[in-house]
Amino acid sequence: MENIIIPKSSLDFLTQLKENNNKPWFDANKPAYLIELNHIETFAGALLHELSKTDVLETSSGKKSVYRIYRDIRFSKDKTPFKTFWGGSFTRATSQRRGGYYFHLEKGNSFFAGGFWGPNAGDLKRVRSEFAHDSEPMKKILSSKSFVKTFGTLQGEQLKTTPKGFDITHEAIDLLRYKQFLIIKRFTDDEVLSPLFLEQALETCKNMRPFFDYMSEVLTTDINGASVL
Repeated sequence: MENIIIPKSSLDFLTQLKENNNKPWFDANKPAYLIELNHIETFAGALLHELSKTDVLETSSGKKSVYRIYRDIRFSKDKTPFKTFWGGSFTRATSQRRGGYYFHLEKGNSFFAGGFWGPNAGDLKRVRSEFAHDSEPMKKILSSKSFVKTFGTLQGEQLKTTPKGFDITHEAIDLLRYKQFLIIKRFTDDEVLSPLFLEQALETCKNMRPFFDYMSEVLTTDINGASVL
């Protein structure tokens, strides 16, 4: 693990790409891109290997985890052809394990994140019903030392009003207003380039587990605790 690093050249390449986001430049610099991509895939593979010791993941390799650099511009007003960040994710295996790990590496904007970006109506209703029934387990996770130190607070889009079917005076109204459930840990460029980054990234992912395990239990059971799988 100590020998696996993100080199400065990997972030510098993104800066250059941002300034020259066009196919001719990319084609001319594709050998450099492939070198940097290999660094990112190697890092992701090492992280996946270590994380798989504590979680069950269906992502098969670091290479498979890293997103394509090519943007889908078919329905976008922004027609620049390439992403200007390294991104990827690890998917937890089977329907019993909900949530997933996401990484985003970019000069001045690097972070690891996890959670539920766009829960469907059924999942959102189930989570809210659990919060309304007993919010203490989630509050305990969000106030734990490791969570606060790593992620600060729960993030995500929230309703400005009270969700339908709930009382504005409910003790868990702050949780009930969430439409997304995201946890994010940001890293400075110096941290990303440090030999300790892989270890810090692994620790960040491990600290997501209490949140993932709680949400997985809620989303795989009904309000009485019976399995819905």
